Amino acid sequence: MPTEESRQLVEMTRDVCRKELAPQVDAFERAGGFPAQAFRTLGELGLLSLPYPELHGGGGQPYEVYLQVVEEIASVWMSVAVGVSVHALTCYPLAEYGTDEQRARYLPDLLSGRWLGGYCLSEPDSGSDVASMTTAATREADGWRLDGTKSWISHAGHADYYTTFARTADTGPKGISCFLVPADSPGLSFGAPEDKMGLHGDPVAQVIFEGVWVPDDRRIGAEGQGMAIALHALDNGRLGIAAAATGLAQAALDAATAYAMERRQFGRAIIDFQGLGFLLADMEAAVTSSRAAYLYAARLKDAGRAYTKEASVAKLVATDAAMRVTTDAVQVFGGYGYTRDFPVERYMREAKVTQIFEGTNQIQRLVIARQLQRERG
Repeated sequence: MPTEESRQLVEMTRDVCRKELAPQVDAFERAGGFPAQAFRTLGELGLLSLPYPELHGGGGQPYEVYLQVVEEIASVWMSVAVGVSVHALTCYPLAEYGTDEQRARYLPDLLSGRWLGGYCLSEPDSGSDVASMTTAATREADGWRLDGTKSWISHAGHADYYTTFARTADTGPKGISCFLVPADSPGLSFGAPEDKMGLHGDPVAQVIFEGVWVPDDRRIGAEGQGMAIALHALDNGRLGIAAAATGLAQAALDAATAYAMERRQFGRAIIDFQGLGFLLADMEAAVTSSRAAYLYAARLKDAGRAYTKEASVAKLVATDAAMRVTTDAVQVFGGYGYTRDFPVERYMREAKVTQIFEGTNQIQRLVIARQLQRERG
């Protein structure tokens, strides 16, 4: 932990999550819905803006501190932690590529928690292949008209703005630009929420653009710079998901360990049986390794060094570990783990998607392999 202030920040997050968020989790995750109050609570405490400069309302914290906060939130409510990571992702293009005027005008609302964002990159036919997107932005005299459909968008229908990538020229990866689209724009509509396996507190739906007009001062970065912006943002987003996956795995490990210490068979606690004790030890090793991977990547970022490869490593390691640890937690509980009387079945369902979003783990392996080639080429 870099400073005493940072340590206190993480402890405050832990306390707030236990007292304010934990009582809501089960009901939300069973019924589904958008936990607006949870985001308001975190926004009021400044927890939606931690890695951004204080000049425009950010927390001015190192990325490693922000990620530890995400981990703490995920250990209590994974859906909200994913939402926090998505919101940070939506802020990145403006914070890093916006003009001084754009940052001064929009960032205070984004970073204060008054506005919550959606990140519109994926499309029905272009997920991993971002460069094949077809959502188009057509130039007009003083702005752009956006037409197309984005899919798998967290906060769809609930966000206040959408950081959106659209094609502005028919030149492949160099023909994509980035826009900040207000939620109340005429022509903007939303599909029905996807009926997902887990993360029911994170509604995901299509965002549909039908002649949505966006003024030119809401284009972020240079025309045609969108692909580079999206990929740089995803490096950060992958670290957010790695931290969230680590928090989820920690929650599963904690639940499994507590149960193994309480559950008795053959006259003793089941944790005393070597087969189960070793399983828990492997779970602990996986969680610890995940945490080390995302913290290492974050420290490279904080030091101003390249971290693309390390971000993909962290995302790959942490999300594969989350799937394994949550599955093993269900095994520790035995038949009870397969019921909704205990949270481990939900943890297992929530873990699966972490291997898919922000770039599938197959894509992470591709990124890592290409970075290795570049380093040694």
